[in-house]
Amino acid sequence: VQLQASGGGLVQAGGSLRLSCAVSGATGSFTRVGWYRQAPGKERESVASMVGGGITSYTDSVKGRFTISRDIRKRMVYLNMNTLNPEDTAVYYCNVHYRGYDYWGQGTLVTVSS
Repeated sequence: VQLQASGGGLVQAGGSLRLSCAVSGATGSFTRVGWYRQAPGKERESVASMVGGGITSYTDSVKGRFTISRDIRKRMVYLNMNTLNPEDTAVYYCNVHYRGYDYWGQGTLVTVSS
């Protein structure tokens, strides 16, 4: 199973970005999909996740601003990020839990300037 994340970049505070994650090599359904981020000098944290029934959860700092979604047919996972602020600057990683294992994308850098 391979994950390819894209969509990161430089954006001004208040702006928006959409991250995409293409999943290949998996034929069944995912137990869970999610996005994590790691800011410089900090531990990786969970940002948003979605379990099989479509139930989503978000870390408090992004609630109301970020939205996770998926396209099962296209094997894509998305993270729509609005009202970005400099504290959102980090490398963002997509993750899927599939048949008992966690798989990670390579990360995409999001930089929010003030």
